[in-house]
Amino acid sequence: MRSKSFEGMACSIAGVLDAVGDRWAMLILRDLSLGLSKYEELRKSTGVTHATLSDRLGHLEESELIERRQYQTGPDRYEYVLTRKGWDVVLVIQALAQIGDKWAVAGDAGPPLKFINKNSGRPVKVALVDDKSGEVVRLRDVRPQAGPGADHLVRWRLSKFGQRRC
Repeated sequence: MRSKSFEGMACSIAGVLDAVGDRWAMLILRDLSLGLSKYEELRKSTGVTHATLSDRLGHLEESELIERRQYQTGPDRYEYVLTRKGWDVVLVIQALAQIGDKWAVAGDAGPPLKFINKNSGRPVKVALVDDKSGEVVRLRDVRPQAGPGADHLVRWRLSKFGQRRC
C-alpha cells in the first residue's frame, strides 16, 4: 500500500518519490530498464502479487514513467516500456545499486548486476559532475542552496544544514 501523496510539496525529491510510488514500482522500473516488458515477465521477476503489479503499473503509467503498448490482438496483449521520464528515474536505480554494492547488501558474492559502457566494456558509476565543466565533484564538496522554487520550509531546512553533520 502506498503512503499519502507528496503533491504540493516544494521538493523535487518528493515529486519523484510520488511519481514512483513505492519500492515495488522501483523494482518494476529496474526490470523494464533491463528489457523485460511483458506483464508475466515482470510478475516472475519481482514475485509481486497480481493486484500489486496491476496497481503499480497503473500508477507508473499515470505518472508518465511508463507507456502501455498493445503488441497482440485476439486476445489483446500489452507490453510496458519506459518513457523518457522513466529512463531518467533509472539513474536513481543505478545509484541505489551502486550504494548497495559498496555496502555489500546483496551478500559477499559480489554485485549481482554491473553497469558497463557498451563501447568500452568498462564499468560505469553514477557521479556528481560540475554542470559547466563536467569535472567530477566529491560529495563532501557539494552544498545545497535555495533554488527559485524554494518555499519557507525549504529555506528552514537549509538553515539547519551544517549544524549537525556526522
